[in-house]
Parts: sequence; structure tokens; C-alpha cells
Amino acid sequence: MPHDTALVWFRRDFRLADNPALRSAIDAAEHVIPIYIHAPDEEGDWAPGGASRWWLHHTLAAHDAALRERQSRLIIRAGPSLDTLQHVIQQTGATAVFWNRRYEPAIRRRDELIKSTLSGTGIEAVSRPGNLLSEPWEVTTGGGGPYQVFTPFWKNCCLREPPAETLPKPRAVNGPASWPQSIELAELRLLPKLDWDAGFYTRWTPGEAGAQVLLKRLMQEVIARYDESRNRPDQRGTSSLSPHLYFGEITPRQIYEAVTSEYGPPAPTSKGPKSGPMTFLSEIGWREFAWHVLYHFPDTPLRPLREKFAAFPWRTDNQALSAWQRGQTGYPIVDAGMRELWHDGWMHNRVRMIVGSFLTKHLRISWLEGAKWFWDTLVDADLANNTLGWQWIGGCGADAAPYFRVFNPVSQGEKFDPQGDYVRKWVPELSELPDEWLHQPWQAPDHILKRAGVVLGQTYPKPIVDHAEARKSALAAFDAIK
Repeated sequence: MPHDTALVWFRRDFRLADNPALRSAIDAAEHVIPIYIHAPDEEGDWAPGGASRWWLHHTLAAHDAALRERQSRLIIRAGPSLDTLQHVIQQTGATAVFWNRRYEPAIRRRDELIKSTLSGTGIEAVSRPGNLLSEPWEVTTGGGGPYQVFTPFWKNCCLREPPAETLPKPRAVNGPASWPQSIELAELRLLPKLDWDAGFYTRWTPGEAGAQVLLKRLMQEVIARYDESRNRPDQRGTSSLSPHLYFGEITPRQIYEAVTSEYGPPAPTSKGPKSGPMTFLSEIGWREFAWHVLYHFPDTPLRPLREKFAAFPWRTDNQALSAWQRGQTGYPIVDAGMRELWHDGWMHNRVRMIVGSFLTKHLRISWLEGAKWFWDTLVDADLANNTLGWQWIGGCGADAAPYFRVFNPVSQGEKFDPQGDYVRKWVPELSELPDEWLHQPWQAPDHILKRAGVVLGQTYPKPIVDHAEARKSALAAFDAIK
């Protein structure tokens, strides 16, 4: 082998299977040292939020346990990354470092500096593609530029040829005779001091094994009806794989392989028994599209892609923003989603669109405020998806929904939570209301409210805005920048 000792720098790829950097290190070196370096200051404006830190703690523990099953371990250090890598290289005599690429703007700049610095000192520094179906620069329009519309991107990205085959788990990861020092995981202080994360433990199992359990569930219980069930927050009709994808505990290639081995290659449109699987694969395509857009438009986490929205007259209303964050808007489907987010660190995708529309259209508060709140409270706080999603619903991003599309939270609730199971779970103070009034309690007759134990303005808030008036105001604001 060309190297006696190599480092594998784990970042957001906490898995053993389908890990190109790990496989390359094993193939290139006699001894492999896995390392994680905690350096949140290097994430630019987007250091991990509270929910992400919770997940990170538990996935680091799970990853270390998985490595120990293969007679290895995870060395944990705290940054700066370059200084730490150089120090460990000096300690261990390593002559190579392998890692899987990340694509956030701040991380790209950091990684380029680390690669050039290490290479300049004679260390082989190798980055591998590990977390996307294709690299963002590999998919281009006919004119050679980036895509800003999803459908042609998807056709060009994955409908023409399949991604590379996945890599199996290594049977062993041969470590050195003497291991470098590692700090204790608890020293990173990732877990919250206050007990707001209690609901996370019943909802999630961070780690590669947990991801595989959900993939199996997807294939057995969800995917056949995914095209219909994905819009129903009252059902477990989605994969819930997004945080596992974000932390690299599973790869899109593994998911793609599982689906296509059962249902065949993706198609632009498909009906019948393949409509669910093909719809699900297109959602994986949206994740690819989000990273494609972020790579080519690195300013979008803080600025709208559609430049005219820089002049949009967003409102500053801290009281309304707080009501939205706490699930106290008076619109049950909105409040249910925001409470689910706080309790589980996650929200159903259909409801994400509803609460996003409410913030940006009904309250006319900037999409950036929503993106920041989601960043801190989501366990799947993926910078590319979070940015694309908020700019999509705010009408100011790539392939965005028109700004004049204003979701009616009452009709959305009635359509996608028809029996009210979702609202009753997360807004229990309304649980005794009949279905007819559940999504618009302010319209219920007094005797119905009294029988259900609901006192508007006391046990449950009155609507903080009127839908019709808010819609009119939003459209007027949009007309001002057209």
C-alpha cells in the first residue's frame, strides 16, 4: 500500500456503507484513523442549530459504536480543522487524509484551503463525492450554465443514466498500534441544558442503523402509496429519512438503488403501481436540485435569487413572529405544524408549505426569518433544502411558487387533515370540536365552543390576521415590485 497510516475525516457522512472516503482510505493505507473535528465557527453564518446539535451528539455516539464493532474507533477533537488535522498528522505519522465533499459555501472555501495547505506539505489530501447522486458542476443546461427549474434538471440529472453503484460496508477498519488521544463526546456540549428535547427520543433513532430501519419501512409500508400519502400529515406517509440524509447516515445512492431494484428506473411520469416510487424518487431529485442551486448561487441563504424581491416590503412584527413560532396564530393547521416542529424537531412537508405561506403571505414576514427558525429547530436543517424551500414558498427563488399563490390555512387543513387527527394531536385544546369547526374554530357557534371547552382568546387564540385581508395586502405588496 502507498501509505502506512491515513486519516478519514468524517464530517456529515456518519456511515460505514457507501462511504467513498472510507473505502479509499482502506484501499490506500495499512492503518486508518477515523476522526471527527468539531469546528462550528467554520460554518459561516450557519453554525448548527439546537436540534441539529442534539442529532449530532447521538450520531457521533452511534458511529463510534459501529466503528468499534470493526476494531476501530472515532477520534473526537475540537477545531480549528486545519490545525487539528496537522497536529494529528504529526502525532500519528499519517501521510494521507480522505474526506467526502460538502458543498456549503463556507465549507467549500475552508476545504479548498485545507487541501492546498496539506498538499503543499507533502500530505495526500483527497476529497470524494459522497452525498449526492451527481456533483453540482456535472449537470448543466444546453448553454453550459446551472439550472433554475426543477423538471429539466431532473431529466438531465438522473433520468438519463443511473448513479454509480453503492459501496458495501468494510469488513474491518484496521487501526494503528497506538491511537491518538480523543476528547469525550460530552465535552462538545451538544445536548441542551433545558429539557426541551424530550420528544426527540421517542421520535428518532440517529445513526446508520436507524436510517436502514426507516429505509426498510419506506419500501414495505410507504412507497407504494407515496404519491397520495405524502400530503397527509395525519398519516405516516413519508419516509422520515431527511435527517438521516442530512447527517450522511444514508446516501441518496442507497435509496435510489433500493427503489429502482424493486420498481425499475425512474421515469418523467408514471402511473399505476409505479406512481408512488417515481414520485418519491423525484423528491430525492429535489434534494439534488437544492444543492445544485446552492452551489451555483452561494449567496441565496441570505439573499433572494430573484433580485426584484430585494425590494419587497416585508414587515417587522416581533409579536406576530413569536405567535407563529410558538404555534399560537389561531389557525389550527399552522399551530399544529409549529408545535410538531418544537416537539419532534421535524414537520411534515405539506405543513411546512402551509406554515411558510402563512409567515410570508399572511404575516408578510421575510422568508429569511422562517429559514432561521427552521435552522435552529429542525433535525434535518439542511442549508440547501432549507434555503430552496423558503425561497420557493416566498416566491423569490429557483422554480418558485408564484408569490400570489396564498394558501388558505382553513381549506388546506380540511383537505389534508380531513378527520382532524393531526390538529387534535398537536392542538389538544381543540380536540373536542367537531370536524366541521376544527379548522376554523372562530366560526363555530357559541354552544359548540362551550361544549368543547374552548374559549377563544383564552384557551385558544383568536386568529391573529384575517385570511382575506392578509391575502389582499400580500398581493398589493407584490404588485409594488412587479
